[in-house]
Amino acid sequence: MNQTEFIVATAVILFVVFLLGWFTHWAIARLSRVTKAELGELESMAQALHEAEEARDDALDHLAQRERELTNAMTQTEAELAAAMDGLREARAEAQDLRSRLER
Repeated sequence: MNQTEFIVATAVILFVVFLLGWFTHWAIARLSRVTKAELGELESMAQALHEAEEARDDALDHLAQRERELTNAMTQTEAELAAAMDGLREARAEAQDLRSRLER
């Protein structure tokens, strides 16, 4: 094999490898191409996700508001209970005082 035959054989091999690479690239691009239907489906999924996130945020806001309302109600109820307990304590002390006065 002389130098010219070697160069021609190498050129043919490189050209065949180039064609195989190009064909592989074309086949992969063809198989992995996204269709309009898939784009529509992705768009609807993105919209549904966005709506779900908004619903979650609204639910969290509602939950926080409800928790504040319940905390306020509980604080008010505890204050009323403390006032009632103080009144009961004073009434018991007064009743005890009146009993001790009656006994004397």
